[in-house]
Amino acid sequence: MADRKDYLAQSLENGNIYISEEVIASIAALAVREIEGVYGLSASATLDLSNIIGKKSLRRGIRVTIDGAQIEIACNLVVKYGEAVMEVAKQVQEAISAEVTNMTGTTPKRVNINVCGVATAKNK
Repeated sequence: MADRKDYLAQSLENGNIYISEEVIASIAALAVREIEGVYGLSASATLDLSNIIGKKSLRRGIRVTIDGAQIEIACNLVVKYGEAVMEVAKQVQEAISAEVTNMTGTTPKRVNINVCGVATAKNK
């Protein structure tokens, strides 16, 4: 399992720890939900309101790539109409990086935010 790219691996004196991409994606998705101005995550980088992610498929708007000890994260974000898009995106980027670092002990190399649309409460 140590050479698989879909796990963040750490070798310790008494064994190994493996953290899956899915766990990191869940951490990132939960961090996104805490940011004011976020409408939701989208399964694709294009806005299709039917692709807005609900609670059950939390990770679908997040893509995680692990290469050795390097983590890269991409987030497909939909911002609430009327919010400052760039500011919301920056807050999301910072929140993802901070939570992944806090919970895994590894700082992501890159956190890319793809703002794929804006939506109003009427769209829900």
